[in-house]
Amino acid sequence: MMGERTGVQETLFYGFSLEQHVPDNHLLRSIDRLIDLSGIREHLRPFYSTMGRPSIDPELLIRMLLIGYCMGIRSERRLCEEVHLNLAYRWFCQLGLDGTVPDHSTFSKNRHGRFRESNLLREVFEMTVRRCIETGLVGGEGFAVDASLIRADANRLRAVPGDEGLPPDATGRAVKEYLAVLDDAAFGASTPVVPKRLSPTDPAARYSAATPNQAFFSYSTNYLIDLRHAVIVDVEATTSVRQAEVTAQRRMIERVQQTFGLWPERLAADGAYGDAANLAWLVEDRGIEPHIPVFDKSARNDGTFARSDFTFDHENDFYICPGGHQLRTSNRNFTTPRSRVDKDGFIRYRARVKDCSECEFRQRCTPNTPARKIMRSVHEGARDMARDIAQTDAYVTSRRQRKKIEMLFAHLKRILKLDRLRLRGPNGARDEFLLAATAQNLRKMAKLMPLISLQRAT
Repeated sequence: MMGERTGVQETLFYGFSLEQHVPDNHLLRSIDRLIDLSGIREHLRPFYSTMGRPSIDPELLIRMLLIGYCMGIRSERRLCEEVHLNLAYRWFCQLGLDGTVPDHSTFSKNRHGRFRESNLLREVFEMTVRRCIETGLVGGEGFAVDASLIRADANRLRAVPGDEGLPPDATGRAVKEYLAVLDDAAFGASTPVVPKRLSPTDPAARYSAATPNQAFFSYSTNYLIDLRHAVIVDVEATTSVRQAEVTAQRRMIERVQQTFGLWPERLAADGAYGDAANLAWLVEDRGIEPHIPVFDKSARNDGTFARSDFTFDHENDFYICPGGHQLRTSNRNFTTPRSRVDKDGFIRYRARVKDCSECEFRQRCTPNTPARKIMRSVHEGARDMARDIAQTDAYVTSRRQRKKIEMLFAHLKRILKLDRLRLRGPNGARDEFLLAATAQNLRKMAKLMPLISLQRAT
């Protein structure tokens, strides 16, 4: 039988509770149990005036930003509209039914001012990491590091040649930030190579053709993750070049050790982090096993002997060629000792011309030069250690686990919709990357905490 509404009398009084209308399994309800933002006001107290009207509660702004990044709402205008209409968002922001949603311009005012001055967004991110450590989601034995390119808010068609520099009329917040980081190893000082093109609107963004698609301006988000549950333990924004990403890896490892006391036993990464200086820093300075492919160009494709065909005698400091002859750093005795290391950190080992001219393997060893020469890095010990680790089963495991960081980047771009930056300049990129990493950690905890609680109960 077809039903029909018969009541026409409106109820005089309504009883409505937001608490009852937010499902127990809602993502924001799980996140709300995991975060404690009560310390935000005390953290920001020195950055507020003691006079004037009360400001908008900074905890409300942070809660709204977390909603935006957790739910993939990229526009702050749209975020304000969604919080105004969505009951679950209102509940998470503690607004009630009649609470006023702040204007979107409030975010920009606080971001460019007290949020950056107080480093609040990093404080919120580190709060999630501490929570993950307390709940046992972070093992601390194995880390992985990698970087991913994120498109900058810069039009490639308006770019200018890099060797000409910025036009005289280029102004704005992003230009000032670009000038401020010219000497930063993660941005302007990362490489002496002049960029091919510069963006007048966001000059710190790097013109990159690293993907098969059309070249674009980008920043790099660098993740350092714990391999147990792929929790992001640190994040850093850099320009999109390899040297800057290696610098970010060192900064993140140092910061994690100082902030959380985490000293990993091994680090998994791809070949971009396998240069000799970085491997030596990991092994000699930090005592970390590098589960990293060695960046090595000694292989040959012309059929002649490669460096791996030569045997190094550590005790006597010379190479032995396949013909049984010695390659030494010098075949003469100098009265004044000379440095054997060149400016690039390599030592040259040379064979005698006489030995090479009479050797039966000359055509397979050095057909175009009078004597064979071998280049050995001063950090070759760390490189040898990385090569030895690459032959173990633990390396195979690390190589498989390293895919977790790629999954995080895919989640960042496809689910959180951070495939293009909305803010400009290094500070804008840093803010967005910190908030996105915070959202990913919170979503991770909301997913895993019920499972861990169940395991502990059983």
